[in-house]
Amino acid sequence: MCGSVELNTKPISTTASEIPVTLTNLDWNNKRLFSLLWPLIVEQILVVTMGIVDMVMVSSVGEHAVSGVSLVDIVNFLIITAFNAIATGGSVVASQYIGRKDEKNACCAARQLVYIGVIISVVLMIFTMCLCRLILKAIFGNIADDVMQAAQIYFLITALSYPFLALYTSTSALFRSMGNSNITMRVALLVNILHVGGNVLFIYVMGLGVGGAALSTLIGRIIAAVLLTYLLMRDKTRIINLIGIKNIKLEFDMIKRILNIGIPSGLEASMFQIGKILITRIFTSFGTIAIAANAVSSTINSMAFMPGNGFGMGLLIIVGQCIGAGDYLAAKRYTKKILIYSYATYFLININILIFMNPIINIFNLSEEAHKMCVTFLRIHCVTSTLFWCTSFVLPNALKAAGDANYVMIVAACTMWIVRVCFSYLLAFPLGFGPVAVWLGMGMDFIFRGFFFVRRWLSNKWIKKKVI
Repeated sequence: MCGSVELNTKPISTTASEIPVTLTNLDWNNKRLFSLLWPLIVEQILVVTMGIVDMVMVSSVGEHAVSGVSLVDIVNFLIITAFNAIATGGSVVASQYIGRKDEKNACCAARQLVYIGVIISVVLMIFTMCLCRLILKAIFGNIADDVMQAAQIYFLITALSYPFLALYTSTSALFRSMGNSNITMRVALLVNILHVGGNVLFIYVMGLGVGGAALSTLIGRIIAAVLLTYLLMRDKTRIINLIGIKNIKLEFDMIKRILNIGIPSGLEASMFQIGKILITRIFTSFGTIAIAANAVSSTINSMAFMPGNGFGMGLLIIVGQCIGAGDYLAAKRYTKKILIYSYATYFLININILIFMNPIINIFNLSEEAHKMCVTFLRIHCVTSTLFWCTSFVLPNALKAAGDANYVMIVAACTMWIVRVCFSYLLAFPLGFGPVAVWLGMGMDFIFRGFFFVRRWLSNKWIKKKVI
């Protein structure tokens, strides 16, 4: 083992009045919370906006390029989801050790996270590069030759970035575990600036097409991974550092702790994305107007998700540290506080979407029928998400931080497939609601998720879970 820690084996009560509490110095006051949360929110905004900018720049190459890149991005998103899930596991373990003030094991967890991330990414890179065309055909079937060629080029080059993407994701998670989200935000901003500059150079100046877009992605990920890794390797004074990482030694007990959180988180996210892909097929049954209205509505409502995702990441870190310190009352207090912030932010964003809905939709030049459909979609979403999204997608991060990732995975999978998918198909076809059924199904999903996660949190059963 990387270090030994004496565990408290005393049974933990689950009644609210008997929640074990240890006085700690984990004082997440408003100023400290703000310094953690606002960079996380900015990072989420950068992810969404840069995705849009990237696609706009690729569109200058032609429709075949946009199609090829969008197909590969579906596969790459699943890869990114896997890396994020592993990083979530590492972040929870490291955060709990930080809360326990066990720097030795926190650093051990950091090294093991980097090792398993890089090992898995190298395997995926080799697999992708060897079977690139077969993977694309197996997933998407027969594709036009020009689209297939563009997709292959983009897939092969971006596959080279997998090890650097895994390293970047892991090191970013480690910095956040220490409460230092400012560094990861600055690196993300730098990388996005370089990415746009790279696109201009490779696509517009050198005329490399989709290969140029992939190259700028590769270079950006290399720079981000090297920079964050260097910062963690050079500074011995950090709570978490990667000193001694070159002396490779796999600690399987620590890896197991990371994967006990990472694997359920990965399965949850993957099943969610696959479910979303299946649901979008409903819109293809109702024609171009429904597809366009859904695409625009999804783009607009993504603006509301960005702050919530940042709050969720912050909650994962704070609750992890509180539980590591044995301060369960603090975990409940900060969870409540961040949920209030999340709801307030979500309310303000959705109110503005409702007020300025028509001018925002007009930006996309939809037909009158598609415009009306988009208004209906957004009204449903603004109401249901304002009431239930935060308990559905922010609160589960607190459960994961406590080691209750399996419960989150089971609830998320069941509500996605039983409620959202089945309910959407039932409303859309047998009951004749049409494409609006998907947005009603999404709202029902929020309600059921929120109910089960709140019930679990209030039951205090998560207190019995052990991560470290």
